[in-house]
Amino acid sequence: MSEIHIRRATGADVEPIVAMLADDQLGRQRESAADPAPYRRAFEAIDGDPNQFLAVAEDAGEVIGTLQLTFIPGLSRKGATRALVEAVRVRSDRRGDGLGAVLMKWAVEEARRRGCALVQLTSDASRTGAHRFYLRLGFEQSHFGFKLTL
Repeated sequence: MSEIHIRRATGADVEPIVAMLADDQLGRQRESAADPAPYRRAFEAIDGDPNQFLAVAEDAGEVIGTLQLTFIPGLSRKGATRALVEAVRVRSDRRGDGLGAVLMKWAVEEARRRGCALVQLTSDASRTGAHRFYLRLGFEQSHFGFKLTL
């Protein structure tokens, strides 16, 4: 793998991020680049929030991976801040070469740097390969997750 650079996403990265979000079976059902306006509004909200970090991984100037890191202050665990990892994606032609692990290692280190007590994530129940990936990285399957679509 060549030199990978992880940085904060910019508005110019929204299109390739959306393409990665839509580039699997689940994503094709819930994402659509036909109307970029909602993605641009969401990006502006994320970018303006100091507790959000939308990251992209670049190789030779091309966006090849992404994740969103959210910092959540809380009262539990003696007032600990948690880091929530979401929307981890690697461009389909770069899957299998270790980029997901590079992104997750970066996310854990960024959480440490910001004083977080733990890193948490959820993964769709159908993504069994992703579950094995997170277990290999040292994450524990500790909770059941629930969502309510509004």
